[in-house]
Amino acid sequence: MLTWKNVIHFTVKGNLEPDFKVEKSDIEWKQLLTPEQYRITRKKGTEPAHSGALCSSFTNGQYNCVCCNTPLFNSSIKFKSNSGWPSFTQPIKENAIKYIKDTSFGMIRVEVLCNTCNAHLGHIFPDGPEPTGLRYCINSEALQLQKEKEKNNDE
Repeated sequence: MLTWKNVIHFTVKGNLEPDFKVEKSDIEWKQLLTPEQYRITRKKGTEPAHSGALCSSFTNGQYNCVCCNTPLFNSSIKFKSNSGWPSFTQPIKENAIKYIKDTSFGMIRVEVLCNTCNAHLGHIFPDGPEPTGLRYCINSEALQLQKEKEKNNDE
């Protein structure tokens, strides 16, 4: 189980290696993604608070990266944070997420990216629920929900 101490360690000492990497040109990403998905995931954008389709959804399933379909979060660790963005306490796997120190906008935060394709997902904060205290604050546009039923049919 990851803690804030682990997250800070990754930002300073380096991230875990992903299972595999996906690399595409900017042109390829633009062809695969909607303009809003591209703006958020490839240009580090943010959707307006409470605007994302997945913000208030608690459907059982898995949340995958919209760019490369890598599993990132499970609905069992999603919680209502009232922040305006989907919030999770842990990634599916420790190496699913990349952590980067972010000093933009005069703040010090930790940016989270898909460790497979480097898609910007959002940020992580140490104000989540116990036992980890983590809150992965993720843009809906960076995720695609694979509902539990769909997941079982694919296997």
